[in-house]
Amino acid sequence: MSSITTDQGIVHYEVYGRGRPVILLHGWLGSWGLWQETMGYLGAFYRTYALDFWGFGESGKKRDTYAVSDFVSLVNQFMEQLGIARAPLVGHSMGGTVSLSVAIQYPERVSKVVVVGSPIIGSSLAPLLKLAGYRPIAFMLFNMMGVFRAGMRVYSPYICKDPRFPDMMDRDLSRTTLESFLLSIASLRRTDLIPLIPQIKVPVMGMYGDKDVIVHPMQWKPLLEGVPHAVIERFPQAGHFPMLEDPMVFSQKLKVFLDQPIPIL
Repeated sequence: MSSITTDQGIVHYEVYGRGRPVILLHGWLGSWGLWQETMGYLGAFYRTYALDFWGFGESGKKRDTYAVSDFVSLVNQFMEQLGIARAPLVGHSMGGTVSLSVAIQYPERVSKVVVVGSPIIGSSLAPLLKLAGYRPIAFMLFNMMGVFRAGMRVYSPYICKDPRFPDMMDRDLSRTTLESFLLSIASLRRTDLIPLIPQIKVPVMGMYGDKDVIVHPMQWKPLLEGVPHAVIERFPQAGHFPMLEDPMVFSQKLKVFLDQPIPIL
């Protein structure tokens, strides 16, 4: 277990493997633990870093805001403190939206971007997620957290077929706060990267499960429209978590993309 101290709180991260760095970013209500299997595979070829965003996992939770823009700043500070000048960013869901935003705001930091089930526009979120971005709804859910967690356990097979997922989700839910729960999804709901992603010139890959019930599974289309050189990988039998539902194929496809030399675009 490792951590750094930023001007806005503690950031927990894990690192595994040797070689060139790759940074893995989790989604809403998640943590670095989502990437354990991916790190186990990639670590034979790359030095993999997986961090917890402020407000999630083991990172600090004493902040006033938990917006996408805050997490963009976090990634920049993380790379600065660890001496990582430039690296590929691999982000799941909200983490992919953050990855694209880092490539737009700090293009010198990012050599490649991989997004996994990520919303390009916030309106692509499932209706219940969008509702969670409103304070009265979030307050109600958070104050009924036991019922909410039990309900999510029942619903979890529709989100992810991996039998480990209910325990992973429940553990991560137990480590969120009302503010990180509410403010991060509210910010994601308001996000619209469509006007901005044409600025991205580095290689981009979108990985989307056709059975995603959290983010609309066709979000690869606006990604490809905005970044015509993007590579799209679809997982016909997976949902929002292809790294858990089809881990070997996912990791192999990811490694092939990371291994490719960076073209001059």
